[in-house]
Amino acid sequence: MSVPGPCSPRGVPSWRDDSICATSERAELAEARADLVFRARAMLEAHWRSPGYCVPSATTYPWQWLWDSCFHAVCWAHLGEGARGLTELRHALAHQEPSGFVPHMTYWHRREAHAEFWGRTGTSILTQPPMYGHALAELSRLGTAVPDELVAKATLGLRHLLTTRMRDGAGPVIVHPWESGCDDSARWDAWCQEPWSSERWRLVKHDLVKAVEDGANPRFEVAPAGFVALVAFNARELASITGDTDLRDAAQAVSDRLAARWNAQLRTWVDHVVVGPASTAAVRTLDALLPVLVVDDEVATAAAFADALDDRAFGGAYGPAAVHRGEPTFDAGAYWRGPAWPQLTYLFWVAACRRGEHTTAREFANRLIAGANQSGLAEYWHPDTGEGLGATLQSWTALAAVVCQVDAKPP
Repeated sequence: MSVPGPCSPRGVPSWRDDSICATSERAELAEARADLVFRARAMLEAHWRSPGYCVPSATTYPWQWLWDSCFHAVCWAHLGEGARGLTELRHALAHQEPSGFVPHMTYWHRREAHAEFWGRTGTSILTQPPMYGHALAELSRLGTAVPDELVAKATLGLRHLLTTRMRDGAGPVIVHPWESGCDDSARWDAWCQEPWSSERWRLVKHDLVKAVEDGANPRFEVAPAGFVALVAFNARELASITGDTDLRDAAQAVSDRLAARWNAQLRTWVDHVVVGPASTAAVRTLDALLPVLVVDDEVATAAAFADALDDRAFGGAYGPAAVHRGEPTFDAGAYWRGPAWPQLTYLFWVAACRRGEHTTAREFANRLIAGANQSGLAEYWHPDTGEGLGATLQSWTALAAVVCQVDAKPP
């Protein structure tokens, strides 16, 4: 029996089918998932800090990050803590600039931390994918009254990306690799001297920060397929609860432009490089398939979903790898070079739910849950073994509890 899933504003059915499981198996599955939800909630509680947000990791990431907090808000919403989700978003957007720009890091308790690096105190000078549109929409769909002030801030943030950051023919651009959320992605290797190394790349990233000024960078401006898709998706999400036709139309225009960047031979959408070398624009990475959230091309989206689950491409038992296995840069254990990331698997699950691809949604959900369990709620993990990598007890991995909660809704 299918039940409506809150991952869809249109009530797209969940993938649950109790008829295929024996009673004992259902009970065991329910117990295991209830335990995961319990552990995820406990992690979020342990990471909660004043004045009201979760640190991603109590040790590795002790500040507030933008897209992390947006995912936390989604988790709070599905855990029945809508008010806390709003609080998290309110603080994520607290230092928004009059232009609409939202910094990706906030230093609440040590405003001077990294001040010399950023050239200012309290926040960073970069942003991250604007997942606040989706977070507010999820909160609203689950019954939390969203304040006008947060709607206004989210709208301003998205309009900033859809205007100030727009470049002719490209779409909204990022001005530093960190803004994509995929820090060490092979998509940026052309900016690093060969042979690539993490230490050499770290120095390049730091130099690129120094080149950023007033939302522009004379050395790096790219409209990545993944980032562009997330801007359009979040604009569409926010418009779904506000009725903002201008925002909805802007999202559609970006989506239409993005659709034209499908490379059928490589089976991926490609980046538009505005400033910088273009040689890695078509590297096959999982984030470049995120247009499945917004593009209407059924052939392209079917190929993207298939490759995300195919173990000859991105697929892994514990979630899709961040880099296509056929790429020479693929490394299943290296940061953004091949491991599975929970927030990306979650976004593919959402996309599959929205499109009514129930079997596909089930696969993404099962692999996300398996990876979260096997890794011990790690930041990311090996796609084939589930070995935890990065920070262990990373708050956005609570997204695995979201898919558990959706599946647990009574018919």
